[in-house]
Amino acid sequence: MTIPSSIENVQKLLANQDYICDRALAIVVFLALKLGQPLFLEGEAGVGKTEIAKALSAALNRRLIRLQCYEGLDVTNAVYEWNFQAQMIALRTAEATGSIQRDDLRSELFSSEFLIERPLLQAIRPNQQGAPVLLIDELDRTDEPFEAFLLEALSDFQVTIPEIGTIRAAEKPIVILTSNRTREIHDALKRRCLYHWLDYPDFEGEMRILSARVPQASKALSRQIVAFVQRLRTEDLFKKPGVAETIDWAKCLLALDVVSMSPDAIADTLGAILKYQDDISKMQGSEAKRLLDEVQASISTT
Repeated sequence: MTIPSSIENVQKLLANQDYICDRALAIVVFLALKLGQPLFLEGEAGVGKTEIAKALSAALNRRLIRLQCYEGLDVTNAVYEWNFQAQMIALRTAEATGSIQRDDLRSELFSSEFLIERPLLQAIRPNQQGAPVLLIDELDRTDEPFEAFLLEALSDFQVTIPEIGTIRAAEKPIVILTSNRTREIHDALKRRCLYHWLDYPDFEGEMRILSARVPQASKALSRQIVAFVQRLRTEDLFKKPGVAETIDWAKCLLALDVVSMSPDAIADTLGAILKYQDDISKMQGSEAKRLLDEVQASISTT
């Protein structure tokens, strides 16, 4: 599918994949697609940063290539490595048979047949469906040396393999980088990208998301769920629930045939929205009932 021609078309395209985005996010996605620039998304965990890459990939019918970042990630795991075991087998076979000259053997051993392509190399390879969507997820988990390498890679969209040469992208991939902001990303890398802070949605926005992702939930239950989660985010918690947790919680409540929120239903399913025992302990019992009473009172007055 071709790149959408307007901001409204971006919203429609993503909505067809059950991804609801506001105009501000749609604008930066439209510009990233139109200008061919990487899109850098920062925000709390669970607000939809990763999901937008998945939605774009499905909507545009492009391959999704994901580079999951972690501490110690290096070029070998991000770009390429040689299949050492296969090379050794080929070397021993050639030595045993004496069927190939030494110079020819080296050329054969360091050919594409023995090259293991990692996400960044895969992303610059030609693709019949068009340029893939390259998701570089949770960049803040890596260290500065990898960040410096990535800065160069995103500038030129090319990879140099000493034994083979330089491989350039015939068409730039659609690049989306995400960060949960556990550390600051260097300004030089941010300057290569269009930037957007993805925040928690407001009440109506989260209602639209829940309606799209869990359409079987009644409007009354959805309002209670969203109102409770939004109230919960104002509490002093180690990890506030994201939109992903709102969706998971709604599915859990439906699986238990809950039609209206109650203290017991909340106590039974707190693990769907809170992921740390200290937070769960804080919200159990009378505290959960207090929040529920506040939520029900606010809903009844609107």
